[in-house]
Amino acid sequence: MGYKLFLDDLRTVNMVYKNLTDADFIIVRSYTDFVAYISENGLPEFISFDNDLGEDESQSLLPDGYACAKWLVYDREFDLKDLQFYVHSANPVAKLQIESLLNNYQKFLTSEE
Repeated sequence: MGYKLFLDDLRTVNMVYKNLTDADFIIVRSYTDFVAYISENGLPEFISFDNDLGEDESQSLLPDGYACAKWLVYDREFDLKDLQFYVHSANPVAKLQIESLLNNYQKFLTSEE
């Protein structure tokens, strides 16, 4: 049975999905946690992406949701054809970047069949 992954440094699931709770998802709060969880447990059936994942102690931006999406596409050999995802980020530019990257990669995979 697959699982659903929720990537967000601050929000709870119910803040994004009114009819769902934290119990419906595996919640990861950072790029590092995202990579570690998927590396250990395999690709989820659904990912909900935030983009802006906060700052470190020196106030430098941490790797974001777009970096997570790029990791899925470029650094791993996952078959993303059937991956379902939603980008719940409030950052409209990053939302479009993540959606475009994953949608275009899925189209490429489908065209290779």
